[in-house]
Amino acid sequence: MKVKGVIDSLNFSSNHLEDYFESDDYIIEPIKGIGVFKPNRWLEVYNKPLTRNIIEAKLLHTSMGLVLPIKRYSTKKDKQVLEFAGLNRYDEISIYKRELLHSLMGLIQDDIINRIDIAIDFKKIPERVLRELKKNRQPFKWVNSTYYKTESETKKNYHINILIYPKHKKDNLDYDVERLEFSFGGAYLRGKHPIRDIHSLEQRIVKTIRRFTGLKVEIQPL
Repeated sequence: MKVKGVIDSLNFSSNHLEDYFESDDYIIEPIKGIGVFKPNRWLEVYNKPLTRNIIEAKLLHTSMGLVLPIKRYSTKKDKQVLEFAGLNRYDEISIYKRELLHSLMGLIQDDIINRIDIAIDFKKIPERVLRELKKNRQPFKWVNSTYYKTESETKKNYHINILIYPKHKKDNLDYDVERLEFSFGGAYLRGKHPIRDIHSLEQRIVKTIRRFTGLKVEIQPL
């Protein structure tokens, strides 16, 4: 079965990330760092607390009204990570995020991909896809999402997370959309894929998704 997939999230790291945003179109708001700690502000924006492994956190504000997180982790203190989440939601915010990402492409070619999420939307997830997932994983329901986890998998999985959720409820659509999402983390990526090699990474991802689901996925350009 051939289907279309989209990149819904893309996180990448750089040791000079803030240099990309020195124009008047951007404001960087410090949240956590030397001499500053505003956890309630982070909670207000993202509805979840800062984790201990984040040693520096900032909010990137754009002239289009976007707010994106910039983080520095204790495991890689020399690099900042910029997170583009929700690149393919059903709203204008996604369009603005993709436009911003496109405008940065000439600058970030050597930056390293830390996470990439591939989403595949259906009116209803085919039963044969669910059967394939259940061959090696068990469904685990949490709020409105169903995660497919191996027996040995813990709550945190830095390799591959697989989940299904009603996208129409999250984006307030008046028609049904179920989203199958694969989140590929640091253990899968192993710090080996710069942005300029994203297409070769996609080829590897397509093979992985087919192995788990039987689906032949064609990932759409950003």
